[in-house]
Amino acid sequence: MSPRTEKQFKEIRESKKALIVNAAMELFANEGYHPASISKIAKNAGISKGLIYNYFESKEDLLLQIMTAGLDEMASAFDPNNDGVLSEEEMASFIYGIFTMLKEKHEYWKLYYAVFFQPKVSKLLESKFVELYTKMMKILTDYYQSHGVKNPEQEALLFGALIDGMAFNYILNPKLFPIESLIETVKDKFCYIKK
Repeated sequence: MSPRTEKQFKEIRESKKALIVNAAMELFANEGYHPASISKIAKNAGISKGLIYNYFESKEDLLLQIMTAGLDEMASAFDPNNDGVLSEEEMASFIYGIFTMLKEKHEYWKLYYAVFFQPKVSKLLESKFVELYTKMMKILTDYYQSHGVKNPEQEALLFGALIDGMAFNYILNPKLFPIESLIETVKDKFCYIKK
């Protein structure tokens, strides 16, 4: 048997890290951050406790990496070319994209909302969240202003609250909240696409 290549080692590391992240996400989302110890996470992942520390400095670091990756993914979906300007196509794409993320990454979004109902835990993410929220609100406000909306700041806040509310309801009970049927309605009411 030949020795493993650097590529194989990298794939093994990525696989182990993903295993830890998924186990932690499930426990953090369903049991809460504080009750989910490193020992429980290791047991849930089927690995040794010590192995977790090869990938993460602490439980806090693990949570921060999970949440930051998800927030960065949302920011990329919102402003894919990172130019600070939202085009009509990007706005429509974001609406489809956010609902796709909700369906495909249900555990992450369950964790996302769980974190914000745990004040001591949400404090860990406050600066990252404020940074992202401020950036998104400015981009949205500029978008609505460029489309002649009478009160662009209020429209941006309303759009953000609507998306949050829909996401929260979907995460609570996906079978009772069919977001697919609402996508076109949200797009029609909030994209202001010029025809």
